[in-house]
Amino acid sequence: MLLKDFYSVESLEKKDDKNYIVWIKLNKTHDIFKGHFPNNPVTPGVCMMQIIKELSEDFTGQKLFMSVVSNVKFMALINPEIHSDLRLEINLATDVDQAQYKVKTTATYEQTVALKMSTTFKIV
Repeated sequence: MLLKDFYSVESLEKKDDKNYIVWIKLNKTHDIFKGHFPNNPVTPGVCMMQIIKELSEDFTGQKLFMSVVSNVKFMALINPEIHSDLRLEINLATDVDQAQYKVKTTATYEQTVALKMSTTFKIV
């Protein structure tokens, strides 16, 4: 974990070899929120991207490098004081010939879609 104690995995459901549903809890007292932003914490988008990378590494058992982000949409602010529990739907497609994974992710809280992202991770 790049950011120690930034989040925890609360539950994980492996639907099949490609699809996962992960519930995470953001640590609303983490130091990153003191600077982003004081008295109005917002989860940095780059931190959400890092979470997805780390989860993808866990699922694949591979060290990965984010080589392409073909589509990323931050659709709602994630205030950890209000919405610390997030649901991530992750789809991993293996491209053996290219030694990479194509990952599609949707992050939601309650009924709100906060993030949609399509990423290509190269195997390191």
